Amino acid sequence: MHVVYCVMSLRLRLLTGMLSASILAFPALAADSRSLQILVSKSDQSLSLYENGEIIATSKVSTGKAGHETPSGIFSILEKRKYHESNIYSAAPMPFMQRLTWSGIALHEGKVPNYPASHGCVRLPSKFAKSLFGDTRAGVHVIITDRPVSLRFVEHPALFAPRDDADDGKLLLSDVELRPATFDAALGAVEVAVNEKTQAIKPAAKTKASSPLRILITRRGEREKVMDIQAALTRLGFDAGSADGYAGEMTVNAINGFKRWKGLKTTGPLLTDAFVTALYASADEDHPPNGQIMVRQDFKPLFEAAIDIKDPEVALGTHFLEAVSVDRAAGTAEWNGVTLENHLPAAARKRLGITVTEAPGGFDQLSGVLSRLEIPAEIRHRIEQELSSGSSITVSDISHQMETGTGTDFITVTKEGPV
Repeated sequence: MHVVYCVMSLRLRLLTGMLSASILAFPALAADSRSLQILVSKSDQSLSLYENGEIIATSKVSTGKAGHETPSGIFSILEKRKYHESNIYSAAPMPFMQRLTWSGIALHEGKVPNYPASHGCVRLPSKFAKSLFGDTRAGVHVIITDRPVSLRFVEHPALFAPRDDADDGKLLLSDVELRPATFDAALGAVEVAVNEKTQAIKPAAKTKASSPLRILITRRGEREKVMDIQAALTRLGFDAGSADGYAGEMTVNAINGFKRWKGLKTTGPLLTDAFVTALYASADEDHPPNGQIMVRQDFKPLFEAAIDIKDPEVALGTHFLEAVSVDRAAGTAEWNGVTLENHLPAAARKRLGITVTEAPGGFDQLSGVLSRLEIPAEIRHRIEQELSSGSSITVSDISHQMETGTGTDFITVTKEGPV
């Protein structure tokens, strides 16, 4: 089924081809609004503010100058301060600061010429900065691109829709065990789903609307591959210890024990293709999972699980979707989405086994990408039970980078910029 795109109507129209330097009057938003998105185009030096898929305000901006380019990617507002001073550039004033990364990128009031002039932040005209500050809240997404893009209505059966706890009599995640695992130090402890039978977990009764979910769908990294191997070894009776993604003594002993059982060499590289093939054949699995879905809520990790990505040799690209309207009574959700330029380094393509660098479909890449994702039903159910307006999905070949950590949503940098 193809993604259906509908160009959103503009609530505001510019009187000339030039963007106004001042705020365009837009209505105050409800305090619990979860459907704001900010899009910044570096080539146009412009910003568009969306509400429920419609542009409600635009402004010119000034992004990073040569040598201090503003990074492109998918960010969220992490912190807001009416007055802030730079701790990098001689205490330079940054009124109406809205932080996007803890390394120093932010939206803030500043001088806005008709060209990039900042040290990496996105400068806003004074009146616009003040008005925007008053209408946003922590968690609002900010998408920074090299070239202008537009949010569009997206419809596809792979997208999540709200699901009530009472929709079925089954218990949540009956086929998937969630257990704590040691993540990167910056991320703290998370729950990790592995394919093991476990006692079913009844969902807790909801007393209020859930905070929006932040969902990242990406390729499985080396750490996750080791976690899968540890879980498979343990299921087969070779105790690999905790499935933490680190090949410690217990894991090495389990791997070598399995190799001796299968008559494989125990010298040389630890994780050989022959070992992996034999392991998953013994576990009655065709192949190891090659993708993962990671979920955050309220700037903290919630859980992660393995998924499958069809045609793994084809790039996923980078895509962003947000549920601008969720009707739990009707069981429906409206999603807006956008495809970003995909700057995937050659080294990353080689490491990930990507030989086709552009996801097929041209303008309609999202259709093919969403159709390639195979998400376990139990994981889908858990997400749909927590789904609320403002929940978002990022699809990317590369997992979150170092900017993602304590007190952030998933930060996906598509193009680095020196700061």
